[in-house]
Amino acid sequence: MDPALRQIAERIRAAAAERTVLRIRGAGTKDFYGEPPRGEPLSTGELQGLVSYEPSELVVTVRAGTPLAALEAALAAQGQCLPFEPPRFEQGGTVGGMVAAGLSGPARASAGAVRDYVLGAQLLNGRGELLSFGGQVMKNVAGYDVSRVLAGSLGVLGLITEVSLKVLPVPPAEATLVFDCHQADALRLLNGWGGQPLPLNASRWTHEQGQGRLWLRLRGATAAVAAACTRLGGERQDDAQARSDWEAARDLRLPWFDARQGKELWRLSVPQTAPVLPLEEPPLIEWHGGQRWYQVAPGEGERLREAARSAGGHATLFMTADGAGTATRRFDALSAPLKRIHEALMREFDPHAVFDRARLFPTT
Repeated sequence: MDPALRQIAERIRAAAAERTVLRIRGAGTKDFYGEPPRGEPLSTGELQGLVSYEPSELVVTVRAGTPLAALEAALAAQGQCLPFEPPRFEQGGTVGGMVAAGLSGPARASAGAVRDYVLGAQLLNGRGELLSFGGQVMKNVAGYDVSRVLAGSLGVLGLITEVSLKVLPVPPAEATLVFDCHQADALRLLNGWGGQPLPLNASRWTHEQGQGRLWLRLRGATAAVAAACTRLGGERQDDAQARSDWEAARDLRLPWFDARQGKELWRLSVPQTAPVLPLEEPPLIEWHGGQRWYQVAPGEGERLREAARSAGGHATLFMTADGAGTATRRFDALSAPLKRIHEALMREFDPHAVFDRARLFPTT
């Protein structure tokens, strides 16, 4: 164990002995996500750098405190990328935070989520022990796939020290088409296109200034993208401007998000085939219908949760109103079977409750 890891492990063991709560922190770019952080900060800032990178094998192993921007730059130099487009929100976000938050960008519905690209991980548990899970190939798992369980865990199982990720080549061609249509028509089109051999990569629909518009991003082989553009029609966007718009969508910087002004931002995850939800507020729809963003006044989130449940999904209070506190639970309550599994995992990995469990489970 190198000096940086040893120091962190000693800090964890001391916290376990003193019954002190620690909150793991990379750059703090996602402090808004989940319940408010509590406990003494435990930084991953000393855990930086690429451990190994084999472009020909499409695998990179990187330490958790490495800035996400540095990893993406290293991949881009080899013509490769993280296909799930992890949101950055602000400058300085880390690879460990990316995995712990488990958030994916516009391409998630077509390319997969963060957890789909996690091949292996190292973790310091609540006893200060360094554990390794998975590896650097796809088929290496027996029992719990712990390395993927870490995706979205918000640090409740331990401190991620290192992660191995599958990466992919940057697609050779890309195009963005825009269609004027109502929400119901957009969902119908997306559902129909999803059953066809088209190089769909990302989509979003908004209703702004009295007009509904559907953006569709195509990625893949040059011939496939060109054929899809001819087949689908729509208005083709300037490539440079389209890339800028998708980057803004990835980091929630579109005008639709900027116009929040004192409202809460809710993320509803529903089946892609779910119809228009019975809500007055016009949403921003992504992931071919599977992710729907809503802005509502504080205290009105329960009707969004009910609408999501009725459609077979769930709702998350993603951002409070202007960073204000709220008594509203950020995540939906778990079912009894899932709760038992989560509690068993936390008891095994962190028996002394060193890590900030309330970030994910406020009643635990």
